[in-house]
Amino acid sequence: MNAIHKRMLAPSMLSGDFAHLADDIEYVNRSVADWFHIDVMDGVFVPNISFGFPVMDAIAKYASKPMDTHLMIVRPENYFERCAKAGTQWLSFHYEATHKPLEALRLIRSLGMKAGVAIKPATRPEILEPLLEDADYVLVMSVEPGFGGQKFMPDALPKVRTLRELISSKGLDTLIQVDGGISSSNADAVFDAGADCVVAGSAVFKAADRDAECRAIKGL
Repeated sequence: MNAIHKRMLAPSMLSGDFAHLADDIEYVNRSVADWFHIDVMDGVFVPNISFGFPVMDAIAKYASKPMDTHLMIVRPENYFERCAKAGTQWLSFHYEATHKPLEALRLIRSLGMKAGVAIKPATRPEILEPLLEDADYVLVMSVEPGFGGQKFMPDALPKVRTLRELISSKGLDTLIQVDGGISSSNADAVFDAGADCVVAGSAVFKAADRDAECRAIKGL
């Protein structure tokens, strides 16, 4: 699953230029970034609406790197199969959005995708312990989900440390992803806490020098 833990970067396409999305897709393809991060919001679980499946299909058509889709929606299980058909390789849903998180993780895996579970800032990381053996990755939100461009919440760092300790104590290889307010100015602290992958939107797409920012986040 992940033989070597390294500093991975998943640019959030939500912060891209929708009028020139093809250009931003091509940028990620040729950059040092590792994944495309796709935020799906329904205006119910979070107070915003974002990508639908036509946009996901379009990104998948031209993406040469894996698509990492983050569902911030109610009843996420209803859309797992459609995400698989859209080309998603890594799929996460929110723990707070389902009554059956274990079944959800197993359903994602049964559809041939890597399975992830996300938690909001107010959710304790220990609640994920029973799910770690069935999760390919866990996603710690370091902002309130729903909008890009928010300030990083330092309270996320002890959550990451707790999850890293739990994962290591079980001898698992579950990845930790952190999403929200991350840039080259705080990426070191996030990775040092135990993260494997960070999501960065505004920091990448609004940077004066995108290449320099991506490389700095990855520590290159």
